Amino acid sequence: MNMRDESLTFLRTLVNTPSPVGHEARGQRVWLDYVKEFADETFSDAYGNCVAVLNKGGSPRLMLAGHADEIAMSVSFINEEGFIYVRKMGGVDAAITKAQRVLIHNRKAAVKGVVGNVAPHLMRDEKDPKPPKIHDLFIDIGAGSRKEAEKVVQIGDPITLADEFDLLRNDMVVARAFDNRIGTFAVAEALRLLREGKEKVQAEVCAVSNVQEEVGLLGARQIAYSLKPDLAIVVDVTHATDYPNMNKAQHGDVRVGKGPSLTHGGCNHPEVVARLEAVAKAKDIPLQHEAMSSTSGTDTDAIFWTRGGIASALVSLPNRYMHSPVEVVSLKDLKLIPKLLAGFAASLKKGEEFKVRI
Repeated sequence: MNMRDESLTFLRTLVNTPSPVGHEARGQRVWLDYVKEFADETFSDAYGNCVAVLNKGGSPRLMLAGHADEIAMSVSFINEEGFIYVRKMGGVDAAITKAQRVLIHNRKAAVKGVVGNVAPHLMRDEKDPKPPKIHDLFIDIGAGSRKEAEKVVQIGDPITLADEFDLLRNDMVVARAFDNRIGTFAVAEALRLLREGKEKVQAEVCAVSNVQEEVGLLGARQIAYSLKPDLAIVVDVTHATDYPNMNKAQHGDVRVGKGPSLTHGGCNHPEVVARLEAVAKAKDIPLQHEAMSSTSGTDTDAIFWTRGGIASALVSLPNRYMHSPVEVVSLKDLKLIPKLLAGFAASLKKGEEFKVRI
């Protein structure tokens, strides 16, 4: 199942374009430039949430959403010797951030640096070394003093890891921050499939690339409130559990290469989930299933209780090694998500409502 060349190029560009939480504009530009070809109109709001609309004026209004931001760090302090200390923005793991190459983004360019690491030869006397905290990390940009560093870096500048997209074997790919460029990719591709398809779509379909998920599901709250969708499907990554040292009894059985995952319970509207299952069956799309407790940990949590409640569901891409520089996903799984979303959108009848059956 090969992905078309233009789509793969879009995915590669989207993932490689730094989009640190709170500073998503560059990535959002890439997304809008791609999706505008398949939309009746595109727009962005005050904080940079971006929307592409197909079949404007249709009913019901369907929101297909992914978040544009990636976990990141920011410059917090520069010492006299020119070493840079950081704060984390989102779920950054300090232990795996040591000894990584980074990019510090000032307003004009990216400044290269490395996260310093004490050589193992000098750590032999430490009997029980503890994992570092984020405030233990420091970045070396090659500056000789604070004054020199401040010529190119200022407090608050965002920092991303330098790792980029690459192909592995058997449709497997690796990148930093597939969480969640795969979501914004999928909703854009769904719009493309609907535009290019022969089926008459009755719903208004709003593809959304929203901001600041990693620090509190913030952009989704903003855009769901202003768009007033009748229903919403969120696309995000989920934890694959098909590699060593994972406890399936605790975390479930989710495998890369076995299709997208549907989550059940809580914010996931049972009728929307049932329709997704029916569409998947009709289109021969394999699905995996997950249970949730109080929250899903995704934008679905914020969207479903907006206003009087928006019928919502979560479609997830299995992802190994989440919140690391080496996230691994399957292009075969990813390609199925836009197909599922487009099929769902096409299944909607004019004015259709989703309500829990009592």
